Amino acid sequence: MQQRSTTRLRELLAAKTFLHMPSVYDALTGRLVQSLGYESAYVGGYVTGGALAVTEPLLTMTEQVRLAGDIAQSVGIPVLADAGAGFGEPLHTMRTVREFIRNGVAGIHIEDQLYPKRAHYHKYVVHGIPVEEFVDKIEYSVRQRNEADPDFVIIARTDTCRALGLEEASMRLNRAADVGADMGLLFPRNPKEAEEAPRKCRLPLVYVQSRGNRDGRPLFTRQELIDMGYVACIEAQVVLCSALHHHKKILRELRDTGDVTGMTNQDWIDARQEVEDLIDLTAHYEIEQATVEARPQQK
Repeated sequence: MQQRSTTRLRELLAAKTFLHMPSVYDALTGRLVQSLGYESAYVGGYVTGGALAVTEPLLTMTEQVRLAGDIAQSVGIPVLADAGAGFGEPLHTMRTVREFIRNGVAGIHIEDQLYPKRAHYHKYVVHGIPVEEFVDKIEYSVRQRNEADPDFVIIARTDTCRALGLEEASMRLNRAADVGADMGLLFPRNPKEAEEAPRKCRLPLVYVQSRGNRDGRPLFTRQELIDMGYVACIEAQVVLCSALHHHKKILRELRDTGDVTGMTNQDWIDARQEVEDLIDLTAHYEIEQATVEARPQQK
């Protein structure tokens, strides 16, 4: 019997494995991440909203669960996901937990943003809910987790550090720890806060590496994060934005010149082969060869 992804995630955390998680937006990028040796992957709201061209604040629970589930069921590594503000109040958040578990996702983060989220969230405007409401969401999410799959991981996320500072943010995560959250996530504004956060919080912390951010939030290497005491890192834009950057370059050249020179013919051959390898096309050939292709062809 195949091990549940939630159990595998718990084993990785117990072994003190630093989880460096690229945020992926489809099954193919999930398989690419897996093929390169990453122990887990993330499905962020930013990448889902971008990939669907609706933006994160307009995502529905169904859209996020469907995409995360498609990826989780296509890879053998644990997949965690952005559950936003839980898609509602504690009752709704409990259903959110059930749906992610039912679709094979290993863990989610739930944040203290206003729901429904506003587009100004992407301008770093913090719409934090009162701490008691946030704690209720985490507590009831944990209650649902314990009932449905005790290995499912609940990450408590607070955005308040951006507006109210590290003391407020760490207090909120420590309150979440009191009701059973497994990990925490906040947004330090500078290197000093980034260094202090793991010491102030009683939850193991996840760092969000937001490349291209416009609020000056610092970026760190994996080793720097480990040295500071973080246990995981979400690479929020590294897959989506790099793909868009390179797609734009090659499509612009094709449109302007009618040809593509940025890749050699061998590069194209290798890329096509890698896509076919990632989707297990050889295994498909083998099944057909043993069945329908083995039968005499009608003339």
